[in-house]
Amino acid sequence: MAIITTGSHPKELWPGVHAFFGIAYEDHGEEWRELVEVKDSGKNYEEMVQNTGFGLAPVKAQGASVSFDEDAQGYTARFTHIVYGLGYIVTREEIEDNLYESTSMDRALSLKISMVETKENVVANVAANRAFNASFTGGDGVALCSSAHPTRAGNQSNILATAADLSEASIEDMIILIMGATNDRGIKIKLMPQSLHVARQNWFEANRIYQSVLQNDTANNAINVLRATNALPKGIKVNHYFTDADAFFIKTNAQKGLTLFQRRALEFTKDNEFSTENAMAKATERYSVYWGDWRGWYGTPGA
Repeated sequence: MAIITTGSHPKELWPGVHAFFGIAYEDHGEEWRELVEVKDSGKNYEEMVQNTGFGLAPVKAQGASVSFDEDAQGYTARFTHIVYGLGYIVTREEIEDNLYESTSMDRALSLKISMVETKENVVANVAANRAFNASFTGGDGVALCSSAHPTRAGNQSNILATAADLSEASIEDMIILIMGATNDRGIKIKLMPQSLHVARQNWFEANRIYQSVLQNDTANNAINVLRATNALPKGIKVNHYFTDADAFFIKTNAQKGLTLFQRRALEFTKDNEFSTENAMAKATERYSVYWGDWRGWYGTPGA
């Protein structure tokens, strides 16, 4: 059996199949990387544990003891790795008819495309397509984007109070919400927006809003304050795998936001089946996608 992982160049691979690594085809690039932080893992699962921090310091009366607070453990987010895999067959008859090289090369390319597309869909589902779905919850028991994230300071929100379509005003409202963020004890934190993420249907509108020199779609001689203040330093990111055309999201600088733990890189293997005399090839990859801190991702499903 021969094994190949992405980026390597083995000599012992079935004829022609190694060549597909050099075949260029048009794709959207790795859009999933714009949504998540990537970390390596060497375990069955990973956990991100939240700490609540301390509250505000109370007044210390003369001669009295200093008050002591508790840095308690908050919720735990567990990343359980999943194996994704797919394979194909080249029959004995195809081999006999000298179709092995071309057929296997074409199918190997299709297999890699399927694995890449799978990863794009898995990440987009977690980040956007299920972000408002109460059936898919985080470590705190609510959806990724929710107005009711439980904390010791009360429920907190990473979703617009009133769902809105993409506009200058709705982007500003979301950034204002981000800049008012607090930790689990209600202490203000320096949470800042980084990038705007939209579906393909909102790509042009997002650029009109953000790239205009003056205020977008008005006759006012006013600056485009989003652009002038560099409110989104990492710009606008389009994702072709978002299923809701109206939804949009802002990624922040939170350290434990959306994360992909890579347990095993994309791996290709091949072997022959004794009973059928067919050549068989498969690709597998093992990873998990989840979030630790919901403050890393703000969104709205649109009006």
